[in-house]
Amino acid sequence: MKTTSIGDTGLHVTELCFGTSVLGDMPDTYGYGVSEERAFATINAIFDGPANFLDTSRIYGFGRSEERIGKVIRERGGLPEGFVISTKLDRDFQTGRFDGDRVRQSFEESLSALGLDKIGILHLHDPEYAADLSEVTREGGAFDALFRLKEEGLVGAVGLAMGRLDLMFPLLRERPFDALISHNRFTLLNRSASQMFDYAHDKGIAILNAAPYAGGVLAKGSDVMKKVTYQDASEAELEPVRRVEEICSRLGVAPGAAALQFSMKDPRVTSTIVGVSKPERVAETLEWASAELPEALWQGLADMPFATDDPEANRRYEAG
Repeated sequence: MKTTSIGDTGLHVTELCFGTSVLGDMPDTYGYGVSEERAFATINAIFDGPANFLDTSRIYGFGRSEERIGKVIRERGGLPEGFVISTKLDRDFQTGRFDGDRVRQSFEESLSALGLDKIGILHLHDPEYAADLSEVTREGGAFDALFRLKEEGLVGAVGLAMGRLDLMFPLLRERPFDALISHNRFTLLNRSASQMFDYAHDKGIAILNAAPYAGGVLAKGSDVMKKVTYQDASEAELEPVRRVEEICSRLGVAPGAAALQFSMKDPRVTSTIVGVSKPERVAETLEWASAELPEALWQGLADMPFATDDPEANRRYEAG
């Protein structure tokens, strides 16, 4: 699988990255749970495949995602050679505190859960939900502590992972980040992150585009899943999904393959992060990533309107 370097960090990641939030058993977000046994099988399938890149976070499942990944790493005797783990620093689950001390605490919790002594890519996660954003940006705050971890050689690359673009874009300009993660904001349905992607690409910041299926609906289908970007969707809100499905159906293409390759084929995107909940989804994702899709598909999709507003503006966020 094609790999791309993360700036001058020495890290090389595949164009496909597997997301593991759902493996932390988060039914409030996804509408279903994932057992430990199923999570272990899925993580092993990822490690046994051609992608060398996995993304998690301290807050996913209030630590369960990292803990399950760490158990598999220990059982395998360590990470596969050349594999890159990306995880995220998170605010205190109870208080929302996100100062420099919390960064160090979150990082140490991740190392312990994963069973590692160094993290490939470490992102500061969702500062928009911090109790006080100034704790993140002030001298000695979370940003300073994040970059200090890289200076100490404990982290290969540092990034910013968050949702709200009105906050993310200005924060991205404040520091020399190696990478960013944006989710649900560059898909067949929504292109609100495009301007930020232009900026990041020009600055050499690796763009990790997450949730290309708009929260899963473009993969599972509008008849099965009545949610868009993790939110209950009306018939009118599902209409853009159905237009994609109609074009794909005419050409004999799986909508999930179209949604995935839409992200993968964009020259600005370093890697596309796809969440998986079972081993079969790992195999399906790899199949979709390598499928030969007709040019007529891209011509048809190019004529479709897309949204540029925040797709999660009204989302009721549930931590963990």
